[in-house]
Amino acid sequence: FGVLDFEGMTQLAAYSFLVFNLLCAPCFAAMGAIRREMNSAKWTGFAIGYQCVFAYAAAFLIYQFGLLFTGSANLVGLLLAIVLAAGIVYLMVKPYNKKSYKRPAVVTDF
Repeated sequence: FGVLDFEGMTQLAAYSFLVFNLLCAPCFAAMGAIRREMNSAKWTGFAIGYQCVFAYAAAFLIYQFGLLFTGSANLVGLLLAIVLAAGIVYLMVKPYNKKSYKRPAVVTDF
C-alpha cells in the first residue's frame, strides 16, 4: 500500500484498486492466446468483457462492504452491493437443469 500513496486514496480504495487490477483482463499477449484458443473474435470479446465486469463487481463489493465496516457507507451503494452479492450467490447455488444442457458432439475420428 505504500506504493499506492495517491493523494486522497484511502487504504480501502487502494485495496479495491488492487483487486480490480488482479482480476481484470490480462495483457495483450494473453488476449492473443485467448483469441487463438477460442478461435472466435466474438467469444474472445465475451471472455475479456466478462473478466472486466467481474473485476469491477468484485472491487465494488469490497469497497462498499468495506465502507460499511468502517461506518461510512452510503445507502444506494450498499443496496446495489447487496443485490449484486445476492445475484452472485444465487448463480453459484442455483440447481442444475439437465433439460437445458446440450451435450457437445463427440469427435471420434482422430
